[in-house]
Amino acid sequence: MTVNYLVNHIPTSTPLERRTGRRITATTITIHNTGNPTSTAANERDWLTNPSNKRKASWHIVVDENVAIEAVPLNERALHAGDATGNNTSIGVEICESGDYGKTLDNAATLVAKLLKERGWGVDRLRRHYDWSGKICPRLMYDGGEWTGWAAFKDAVQAKLDEGAITVKAEDANAIIAKYLQPAYASAKTKAEKDEAHRLAEALRKASGQKK
Repeated sequence: MTVNYLVNHIPTSTPLERRTGRRITATTITIHNTGNPTSTAANERDWLTNPSNKRKASWHIVVDENVAIEAVPLNERALHAGDATGNNTSIGVEICESGDYGKTLDNAATLVAKLLKERGWGVDRLRRHYDWSGKICPRLMYDGGEWTGWAAFKDAVQAKLDEGAITVKAEDANAIIAKYLQPAYASAKTKAEKDEAHRLAEALRKASGQKK
């Protein structure tokens, strides 16, 4: 899971509070389309610092068919959600509409899967711009209100997350639990040791598709 990734942060002096330096703790990732069918990731990055740009808007990462560019640090607020909570708690990812859109979507899915994996998150942490402010965005996933493109994108991200995932047979997981973890739990001298044995057993059950 790789995509060409460049860091090219806009200055904190950029007008209209596009980068204030205000720290955030992100809990979600918000997906957008750029709304510009001829613009590349580099174009979008340059527009943020273009003097003719009068919009009070920014984002964290933009991705096209060739590259992803980080314009605002992921632990700082960007103005992308049209909603204070979304701006203060979410990483904004813009998907370009130009060029080979299928390749761009694949790059976006790879990028987003990597961001989720690094944080130990699943696709339940993904949001549309629409979820924050009601704006029809990402517009190319709207499909007349059916949002089939959105469902397909989440499925693509999940497929990326599943690539290379380690699977365990239920019988093997249960054998490990019975032979090693249950005795470890029984002989544990502290609550922390018991909790760890329990956690490992639950992780094995989950990895093998078993209910807790």
